Amino acid sequence: MSARVVTFGEVMLRLSPPGHERLLQSPRFDANFGGGEANVAVSLASFGLQSTYVTRLPQNALGDAALRSLRAEGLDVQYVQRGGSRLGLYFAETGAGPRASTVLYDRANSAISEMTAGSAPWGRVFEEAAWFHWTGITPALSPSAAACTREAIEAARGAGAKISVDLNYRRKLWSPAEAQKVMRPLVGGVDLLIANEEDLQSVLGLIVHGVNVTTGAVDPAAYRDAAAKVAGDLKIARVAVTLRESTSASDNGWSAVLFDLASGQFHQSRRYAIRVVDRIGSGDAFAAGLIYGFLQGWDADASLGFAVAAGALKHSVPGDFNRVSVNEVQQLAGGDASGRVQR
Repeated sequence: MSARVVTFGEVMLRLSPPGHERLLQSPRFDANFGGGEANVAVSLASFGLQSTYVTRLPQNALGDAALRSLRAEGLDVQYVQRGGSRLGLYFAETGAGPRASTVLYDRANSAISEMTAGSAPWGRVFEEAAWFHWTGITPALSPSAAACTREAIEAARGAGAKISVDLNYRRKLWSPAEAQKVMRPLVGGVDLLIANEEDLQSVLGLIVHGVNVTTGAVDPAAYRDAAAKVAGDLKIARVAVTLRESTSASDNGWSAVLFDLASGQFHQSRRYAIRVVDRIGSGDAFAAGLIYGFLQGWDADASLGFAVAAGALKHSVPGDFNRVSVNEVQQLAGGDASGRVQR
């Protein structure tokens, strides 16, 4: 039987104008469901793992549709709660060239933000679970959502599951001071922490020198000391940092680094030149790739290579979910980036 992974967070309805149009340029939206933790869960299910997703959905037609979508992706949704005021929405406009992509949230008073501590049967959720993944988005939704996240972490640790966190700072949800106050106690001692340069600064107060995200200049070596400091100070087994060189909304460089506290080794992936179709969910695809690699018992370089390839492929797939297989990721990680038609 494959390993079972648990994720916990908010699923939202994503509304996007067709192609590269501006919001309401034409009176149409493409509708999809997504959300950081749900994206990770879907990827892991696609990779063949047992993937349990915990969230709260309103008892209405939108909540029903979200639940059907999650089931259709192969997720175990037996612990999804029903209730609350509403389903969160977000509007995603895909940029092109010098015009940046934009996201507009409409998620206040969403069902999961009203979820209360003690309402989830975390003991049962984590029975025989091998891994728990959460992100910094969920604690930012409300104090009660933060309390539920804390309960889940404690239950996962008590069950002996490995724990990973993607810091995923969202400035539209909270300030750096608020994020640091809540997040630092939660992330201490996790097995894997995933971040980018903004996350490290806003959530952990750590400035990475030698990086200019505006110009797209990224020096992987600049992250060595930062990752080592995070791992040492917070007793985190592994710290992974995604590196995005944004030359434009359409063209990015994509790679990652990983620091291992036990060995003291710093690992660097290959770099992919990406033509962006949809970058939303690429960090979640990366997280899922790392989790999958480590659960397979692969070493750090193999796991990092698989994760970066998974994230690279996500840039080619519209919507939040990374609809790719293990074989497709391994082909890219193995060097087949030609994009030739597979017949």
